[in-house]
Amino acid sequence: MSIKLRLTILSFLQFFIWGAWLTTLGSYGFGFKNWTGGQFGAVFSTLGLGSLIMPALVGIIADRWMNAEKLYSILHILYGITLFALPLIDVPDTFFWVLLASMCFYMPTISLSNSLSYRILIDNRMDVVKVFPPIRVWGTIGFIAAMWLTNLISDPKSPWDAGKAFGEQIASVTGHAINANQFYIAGVFAIVLGIYAWFLPKCAPENKGKGKGSWIDNLGLRAFKLLGNYKMAIFFLFSMFLGAALQLTNMYGDTYLKDFEKIEQYKNSFVVEYSTIIISISQISETLFILAIPFFMKKFGIKKVMLISMFAWVLRFGLFSFGNPEGLLWMIILSNIVYGMAFDFFNISGSLFVETTIEPEIRSSAQGLFMMMTNGFGAIMGSILSGWMIDKYYLLPDGSKDWPGIWMVFAIYALFIAIFFGILFRHKHNAADVAHAGH
Repeated sequence: MSIKLRLTILSFLQFFIWGAWLTTLGSYGFGFKNWTGGQFGAVFSTLGLGSLIMPALVGIIADRWMNAEKLYSILHILYGITLFALPLIDVPDTFFWVLLASMCFYMPTISLSNSLSYRILIDNRMDVVKVFPPIRVWGTIGFIAAMWLTNLISDPKSPWDAGKAFGEQIASVTGHAINANQFYIAGVFAIVLGIYAWFLPKCAPENKGKGKGSWIDNLGLRAFKLLGNYKMAIFFLFSMFLGAALQLTNMYGDTYLKDFEKIEQYKNSFVVEYSTIIISISQISETLFILAIPFFMKKFGIKKVMLISMFAWVLRFGLFSFGNPEGLLWMIILSNIVYGMAFDFFNISGSLFVETTIEPEIRSSAQGLFMMMTNGFGAIMGSILSGWMIDKYYLLPDGSKDWPGIWMVFAIYALFIAIFFGILFRHKHNAADVAHAGH
């Protein structure tokens, strides 16, 4: 089996086991478990909490003490075990702690999977910037496949009778409701991925056996010294701000579309009935924009690519603000298409920037730091501040939300980020450096 195919399978499964439950967690909590909004907010915050320390810590371990592929394998097996436990839990507080443990195992594997892929490609003398995006696109395809699969076997309105029958068979074996199948599906494939990853090409620690060094070096904390570099500090700071923008989409996108059912003229619209399919356009869009990253990175460099991402977030939120399921449905559709550029040009390009800028000895740690700023601090900031803002300023007298106002505030937020990033981030693009990255 070729190296590219092995990494493609890795990428597909990495995001399949996340997409299997991430977009349907809300319906599981609100519709099946009858959680309150506060309980759901706390449960959803586990993604950010799991990204605060673990990605950086796991990166340090991979840089100094343990083969990255073995560490990655163990984390996925532990992740799968915790997923099997979730359907057994009815108490929201207990669910929170088990899901938090699950996220502590899973979230660091996102950055670690990037480091693994980069390392294996470099060891095989391949161009990371050129070869990685077509591999990473299969992660998005895996996310979409899992999202559709779990919806088809969990949604009572699903037109796919065979899928529902399959889901009912799983439910009869496990003794739990069909809604819980999302966790069983993810758990099984997480363990499969863990076993598969154990046999990947060896990725020994870059810093192992290199002498005593300082205590900072010995603990693998040198990546944090990057925050003392002006350019990298600004990069990581604005990565956090963009991580908050991504969290806003994850938290409110599907809920926003479903809330159109509260408006009489839209309650039976396609957008309300198939909100998950509409949202999945965002992931489909990702598959296209990922493939465009090598061209944009080499042509324009990280600063312009990040600015494109930021203005795409402005469009993402602004189009949601004005869209509706009928006459202005095209705005909702276009917003989901723009999401692919907003996400990929920030998340994937940012990861490639770290890979091509940081010395090999601390790359896994630096990838973990990038993950911590985006999916850790950024996610928590987005969750807490947006929840406070909506409760205080954007709840209407009838208890519904002022979605046009909410999305417009988010659009203005993204616009300010773009302006200040353009002013503060100083980076001179050298196409030759990017073109030869990984050789």
